Amino acid sequence: MDDISRARDALNHLDAACDRETWVRAGMSARSAGLEFVDFNNWSASAGNYAGENECRTVWKSFDDAGGVTPATLYGMAFSQGWQDTSKSRTKASRPMLPPAKPKQTAPASVKQAANSNAADVWARCITATDAEPYIFRKQGTPDGLRVYPASAPPLVIRGQNVAGCLVVPCWDGDKLQTLQFIPPDKGDKLNLTGASFGDGSFVVGEITDWVYICEGIGQAWAVNKATGAAAVVCFGAGRMATVAKVLRDKYPAASLVIVPDKGKEEQACKTAADVAGQWVAMPSDKPANYDCNDLMQEAGESALLALLERSQAPAMRYKLLTDDELAAFPPLQWRIKGVLPAHGLAAWFGASGSGKSFLVLDALQSLGDGKEWFGRKVKQCPVTYIALEGEAGLAGRVNAYRIRHGTTSSNIRYMVQPFSLLEHGDIHELAQAIQAAGTGGLVVLDTLNRAAPGADENDSKSMGLIIAAAKQLQSLIGGLVLLVHHTGKDTTKGLRGHSSLHAALDCAVEVRRDGDRREWLIAKSKDGEDGNAHPFKLEVVEIGTDEDGEPVTSCTIKPLDANDASSKKKPTLSGNQKIARDVLGKPLKESTHFGMEGAPASRPCINYDEAVALVAERMPTDAKHRKSRAQTAIAALVDKCVMGMKGEWLWDN
Repeated sequence: MDDISRARDALNHLDAACDRETWVRAGMSARSAGLEFVDFNNWSASAGNYAGENECRTVWKSFDDAGGVTPATLYGMAFSQGWQDTSKSRTKASRPMLPPAKPKQTAPASVKQAANSNAADVWARCITATDAEPYIFRKQGTPDGLRVYPASAPPLVIRGQNVAGCLVVPCWDGDKLQTLQFIPPDKGDKLNLTGASFGDGSFVVGEITDWVYICEGIGQAWAVNKATGAAAVVCFGAGRMATVAKVLRDKYPAASLVIVPDKGKEEQACKTAADVAGQWVAMPSDKPANYDCNDLMQEAGESALLALLERSQAPAMRYKLLTDDELAAFPPLQWRIKGVLPAHGLAAWFGASGSGKSFLVLDALQSLGDGKEWFGRKVKQCPVTYIALEGEAGLAGRVNAYRIRHGTTSSNIRYMVQPFSLLEHGDIHELAQAIQAAGTGGLVVLDTLNRAAPGADENDSKSMGLIIAAAKQLQSLIGGLVLLVHHTGKDTTKGLRGHSSLHAALDCAVEVRRDGDRREWLIAKSKDGEDGNAHPFKLEVVEIGTDEDGEPVTSCTIKPLDANDASSKKKPTLSGNQKIARDVLGKPLKESTHFGMEGAPASRPCINYDEAVALVAERMPTDAKHRKSRAQTAIAALVDKCVMGMKGEWLWDN
């Protein structure tokens, strides 16, 4: 026997149901002897007061500093409880000189421990059990699959007790015998074979079909099988219920598993049931600790136990499937600006440089801070944080211009002009803390996204994924809406600059467009709002003071325009190629059978972008090599000038 096997044998000989101080000391000495956590946990699980694997692991980790405890302590404790060291290398002189503790129960001095304690060998010495066995009679059980260790067999001593006459319960893992449990004929403690592990084993009472009950001990399993007729599996202790349940779930994926704990183990049973998608039952609430289903059967009968088992309860599921009525009971979507910005989530406000998007954002924030209508839409007041990472030098001027034009500004807005990065974990948490301390977590604006993610490649899917995850983390910390101010790419018809995953991740997107002095905003994406309607506005110049040379300093404010005002619908000037493109696409659009594609107005006929490019290219007055690119440029200009609308791969007439 090697040193590890010898130490394991000594540990398994000890009574795990000892007081906590002794249990801890045994564990410390076992670790110093080179044993692993699994050895300590398996030994601990053999006790009726086993508190679970998590408790064992926590205590085991605390053994890093053994405090002077050595392997000699383990062997001394084992010798004091009658352990027989079968190691050939052991000599009498090597036995640690420790004062023996008084054993709980000792075997007669004349009884010599059997040398071979292999589970299969011990099982072979046993004789078939009968109904007359005291434990079977007391628990109203059956002898099926059980044996008795006879007095005529070589003596076997466990924890100082000779197991002659004990009922023997085997622990099987398939066809492999893992270990044995010995139940004394009197009311003594159950004993587990030393030097053997339960592993993934169990003992089954009945035949496994569609329902399987998982119990701590064989007495409980007998009662459950008697009341239900279904299989009841013996775990050999509450600490092994989770292990056995997982094995059963893997082996019988369609079976209904029900955990049947003793009184006081309900929380553990509920967790185990959740882990294996099973159910669990609780003993009556007025019963004492460790009261079990066999006690209930003997007190109230099989029918009372059956009624309790039929009231098994499923743990709360992570995923809940809703009916129509449950879905209808959900509160409606909450808006900050009705139909434009939701109260929670991730949104973007984007446009080309010079389109006026930052002026428009600031105008919207002032309305949000005071709860005033914005472009005729209802606004729900909320605190606002504006992170100005681009154009911060002109921010004071914009706010001042708004104050001059409207007479006041909202006191419900806070501004930040310090550097900030979404890609720095510490920045996100510190910003969230500052926002929460100021009470401005309703809406947070990052202007612009590019400056909020310095060094990131917006076109790279992995980089954009990190940006999106960071923005969502900020949103979860503040609990409101995070609004990203962003740019369009070189081709303004393709919307947001960068990887398409950003558009997919948004709850809302507002696009700002410019054609000369004409500007407008429209909802480019809304999960529950109306997409596509354009809202014209213009920038009005406001003189906000004079510079050091006495010359006027100006900024701008937003002035909404009436959508029916002819001045807001000034017919755009088209180039020759643009006129050709518009004329070419007129007939195909009229004959199109596709309506309302990708957010176009429901009654508006649409044409696929690639098909449109092919049709227009045929009419471009240039050589064949450049026709396609000229067609794409002409169509992009029609979209940019709002002659046509486009989203995704579809075009329509505005």
